[in-house]
Order: sequence, then C-alpha cells, then structure tokens
Amino acid sequence: MAAERALAMATCTAPVNIAVIKYWGKRDTDLILPINSSLSVTLHQDQLKTTTTAAASRDFTEDRLWLNGAEVDVGQPRVQACLREVRRLARKRRGGSEDAATLSLLSYKVHIASENNFPTAAGLASSAAGYACLVSALARLYGVEDELSEVARRGSGSACRSMWGGFVQWQRGERPDGTDSLAHQVAPETHWPELRVLVLVVSGQKKPVASTAGMQTSVETSPLLKHRAEVVVPERLAQMMRHIRERDFEGFGQLAMRDSNQFHATCLDTFPPIFYLNDLSRHIIALAHRYNAHHGHTKVAYTFDAGPNAVIFALADTVDEFVEVVRRSFPPAANGDQ
Repeated sequence: MAAERALAMATCTAPVNIAVIKYWGKRDTDLILPINSSLSVTLHQDQLKTTTTAAASRDFTEDRLWLNGAEVDVGQPRVQACLREVRRLARKRRGGSEDAATLSLLSYKVHIASENNFPTAAGLASSAAGYACLVSALARLYGVEDELSEVARRGSGSACRSMWGGFVQWQRGERPDGTDSLAHQVAPETHWPELRVLVLVVSGQKKPVASTAGMQTSVETSPLLKHRAEVVVPERLAQMMRHIRERDFEGFGQLAMRDSNQFHATCLDTFPPIFYLNDLSRHIIALAHRYNAHHGHTKVAYTFDAGPNAVIFALADTVDEFVEVVRRSFPPAANGDQ
C-alpha cells in the first residue's frame, strides 16, 4: 500500500464567476470576510476556466506552486491558508483513524500546477477561479468532501462563489470567525437557458492596482462605499434575486449596470482614486446604452469587475446582432486584428 501511495495526484477545473451585485471591501482581512453580501453568475467552463493539478509524493522535498507555467511563491499567506485548512479537514474527517496511507499522504509535500485559459489579474476573476480550483484539487487529493466554500474564501473572497454553478450568493455573515460567510446557489445553471454572456477583452495587461490593496483603501477612505454596503446592497440583493427568479432581463440588466457603475464610483470616491476602466471601457458602456435606446428597452447589459474588460449579458436572440455591432464599432484593424 505504501508503494502505491508514493505519488498521489488529482486534477480539477473551476469556472470564473462574474458578480452582478459586487463585493468590494473586507471587514476582516485575515479571514476574508466581506462588508456586504454579493451575487454572481458562474460562466461556462468551455470558454473560461482554471485547471489545477495537485500531486503529493514522499519524494518531494518542499511544497511548490506553478501558475501558467512559471513558478511562484508557495509561501503566500492565502495559498498557505488553503493548504492548512484542507489538510485540517482531511485529518478531522479521518477522526484520528490509523489509516496509514492517508497519514502518509498528509505528511508528503505537494506540487501544484495551475493554468488559466484567459488573462490573469486583468479583472476577469482569475483569482476566484484559481483558488476555487486549488481548494477543489487539494480536497480531491486528500479525500475531503466537506462544504468547501469557506475554505476557498480564505484564498480569495469571490472564490467561494466559483464553487457553485448557476447564480450564487456569497453571504456576508455575522459571526467573527466567518463560519456563516458562505456561498450558496440561488438558482441552478439550467434556470435561465436563454441567458448569454459575452466577454469583451479590452486589455490582457495586469491591472495597476490589485483588488486586495484597492478595496482596503476604499474601506478606509470612501464614505460612498460604507453607504453602499449598509444601505444600497441589501435592497439590491433582494431585487436581483427576484429578477433572476422571474427571468426578468429588463430588471436584471438595468440593475447589473447600475451596480457596476456604483462600484466604479466607489473606486473614484477612494482617495487617492482608483481607475479600473479606460477609454475603451467607457466607449463600450456608451455603445450598450445607444444600442438599448435604439431598441427602446434593455437588450444588453454590461458589468465590469476591477479591470477594464467588459462582461455583456444578453438573451440568445440578441447575441449575433450585438456582436456585429461591436465588430463595426471596434474594427479588427484597431483591435489587434482579433
């Protein structure tokens, strides 16, 4: 048995999620507890995903981590928090049993390789997919079947939402230890089959202000963010869940755009201000509003996370026409021939 367990390996994939009611700001930076609840849409893995392989071997002399082919620091506190928590759950699950193979596996060092098939740290939720995938791969490696969104949250707050498909709420929670700050599915991926998502990649460059640093500066300096978390978001969450439940695209789209705009307004209200959108982002916003005005109702809706790249929601019968509008508005010659 010991020889069979000399090397154990597990591979998982995890999706990107895009928040339609945004998370921005922590009330506890160690446990990654948010100042408000949030709501997201999980994207299909055919287009955007992270793939992570975790291996444990008695021959490994140290823990190591590779991201997109380049070795990175495995000692990052958030990576270590995820490793520590999954290993703790594995030991707890065994309940002190003398399963020699499992005990050996937990004593081995791990090598982890993670690959994104989309730009990293560019406002496309790479950390959400990345940490969700890391935790899932480690859990599979060690045979852990517990509720894992709390563990994923320790890596990146929004990662807890990537543990589920469909429409997902991350609850703020009230407990200081974070045990009630979890993600849960509010509607499955089959709930709204006509809903489509387009990702308009404005820039694949790493953003100038990382989300972690940016949101904490906002917490410290933005009165608008405090008002948003305490007054605006609770009402919007209830409205958005109703729009999703009723498959009301007009309501869903308008609220998604308003919430995106307010999130970026809190970035501007931060001191010094944070600029995640660029001129091309603003052109896309204007294009969406012109397109909707032309049709007399909301046919497309944009949202932007902490980066310049646009995520567009539309119903299936709108996609082809709007893609053509985008192509004509941003010709390939001016768009890197993409």
